[in-house]
Amino acid sequence: MGAILAVKQLNLAWGLQPVQNDLNFEVKPGEVFVIMGASGSGKSTLLRHLVGLRAPVQGSIWLHGVDVYQATDAVLNTLRHRFGVMFQGGALWSSLTVGENLMLPLRLFAPDSERAMAQAARFKLALVGLNDCFDALPATLSGGMRKRVAMARSLMLNPDLLYLDEPSAGLDPINARRLDDLILALRDSLGTTVVMVTHAVDSIFAVADRALFLDEQLKTMTALDAPLTLLHHGPARVREFLQREAAP
Repeated sequence: MGAILAVKQLNLAWGLQPVQNDLNFEVKPGEVFVIMGASGSGKSTLLRHLVGLRAPVQGSIWLHGVDVYQATDAVLNTLRHRFGVMFQGGALWSSLTVGENLMLPLRLFAPDSERAMAQAARFKLALVGLNDCFDALPATLSGGMRKRVAMARSLMLNPDLLYLDEPSAGLDPINARRLDDLILALRDSLGTTVVMVTHAVDSIFAVADRALFLDEQLKTMTALDAPLTLLHHGPARVREFLQREAAP
């Protein structure tokens, strides 16, 4: 089966400052693909390029066989319906209830009757274990619950690809493990492909089929493989990262 996402000869920069160079990788359908590295390595910057928020200096990003940055607006809008994004802070509207937050993508891109949209929102909340939160305001929820609401909202258009930006950031170990379990459940039950940015090594070992390492010093990718393979046989800086970050 072909790649759902392909990155070719990609160079990233902020202004005149290079961030990452010569990135080449593919993401397979149905896998959990992790982008890892130390703070400042360009993980979230790469994610912004992958979702179409920032054009690369050089290279291309192919989604479902379409070059994202050469596509027409009409084609790009269609592509955007095929992936969901969970931002690091959740990006929930504080003035809207949980249900209203979830229904917002449907109102904008796939309007239906109020009853049908509410049913869809309740179903997605059930998927993430928040059956009773439809009428709650985000401020009344714990950090872990808000993360799960944000994930539920990213699933509202039934995407086959899900981008997650530091999903476990700020969570205690118990809630971080619950989120890892949820990611695996989405992959296993819905066949969702997941691209996840993180520096949380426990999560990397828990969920990743393969992990890509971005080196902040060399400003390029230096390893791509299963996490355990990288831990034992990867380049020295990759092994150091995995061992150091995993240590108590």
